[in-house]
Amino acid sequence: MSRSKVLIIDDDQHICQILKEYFEYDGFEVIVVHDGKTGLEKVQVDRPDIIVLDIMLPELTGWEVCQELRPQNRTPIIFLSAKNEETDRITGLEIGGDDYVSKPFSPKEVVVRAKSILRRIKQDNEENQELKFPDLIINRNLRLVKVEGKEINLTPKEFDLLWILATVKKVFARENLLNKVWDYQYYGDVRTVDTHIKSLRKKLGDPVSSYIKTVWGIGYKFEVDED
Repeated sequence: MSRSKVLIIDDDQHICQILKEYFEYDGFEVIVVHDGKTGLEKVQVDRPDIIVLDIMLPELTGWEVCQELRPQNRTPIIFLSAKNEETDRITGLEIGGDDYVSKPFSPKEVVVRAKSILRRIKQDNEENQELKFPDLIINRNLRLVKVEGKEINLTPKEFDLLWILATVKKVFARENLLNKVWDYQYYGDVRTVDTHIKSLRKKLGDPVSSYIKTVWGIGYKFEVDED
């Protein structure tokens, strides 16, 4: 059985060494680079299963690396940064990140978050399921979304949100979605859900984006408008 592969892109060699040890202890194959440009090259050559990405990097910033990878590459990204303002976290999620960890951090928590993301992707790939709605197809096995016949590239978290909302026809509180999609005790903010929903609606476009309804004061639900 092949090991999951993590690419760590951070210019702090001490942090890289600590993360490398923790990931290897949990059975990961670890690749470490210290600048954004080399990181991009490694993504193409080594095809990691997940990326841990610092923001303040030489050559290319973490923001630039993420934007370069999206929308063609779906590899999940965990941002790791000393920038811990709310605006930074929201920016990281809006441009395609799947998680955001502020420094100083617990190395074990970073590994747990990575395993959580990969576990959900693996579970999805083991099930062959497809949902069809007017102008929208969601294939869980392929993690594929098509709107009006055109494939839409979603991040893993955006896909998980859409799948859960479309599968379970009920109103979800933001806290409930955090628990279901992030699959661990998330130490973040419920506005993380709002950020992902906003990005998801933008990618789906009209009229499909209207299927995701806001239930004011509670959260969200999926409902196809009847003509």
